[in-house]
Amino acid sequence: MLQVKPQPASGLTRSAAEAGVSIAEAARRTGVSAYTLRYYERAGLVVTPVNRTAGGTRRYHQLDLDWITVCTRLRATGMPIKTIRRYAQLVAAGRGNEQERLALMEAHRADVSAKLADLQENLKIIHHKIDVYRGRLAAGDADQLWAPTAHSWMPR
Repeated sequence: MLQVKPQPASGLTRSAAEAGVSIAEAARRTGVSAYTLRYYERAGLVVTPVNRTAGGTRRYHQLDLDWITVCTRLRATGMPIKTIRRYAQLVAAGRGNEQERLALMEAHRADVSAKLADLQENLKIIHHKIDVYRGRLAAGDADQLWAPTAHSWMPR
């Protein structure tokens, strides 16, 4: 499980800041574009500042990559950017707000569960239609399936 333990940026040595991976490698490892990585940083979705070399080049560490994975998974499940930002703020703030983090995650779980239930219902219809087509094709009468003509839907 990802646990964020922020370290003060001032305590980093030059070699520690330059260690890590480039934005291109971070993009490859996380499956998001370099543009998305920069957007996440600008949008306040990262919990610790991304290190930079003396020349200003971003260097991502495993903690950064793990957090970006959390963000992309939350987005993939439909969590709004605003909510991810709030969650990142709570995590970055440290101890004392765990109840609020829990409430945020429980609310999102309820949303995702409701969406999954809807998808399951929709999937049942798809399964039914597949069964109908397979059955009709096997019976040799698939040509009898309803196929509306161009004007069959218009009232007479």
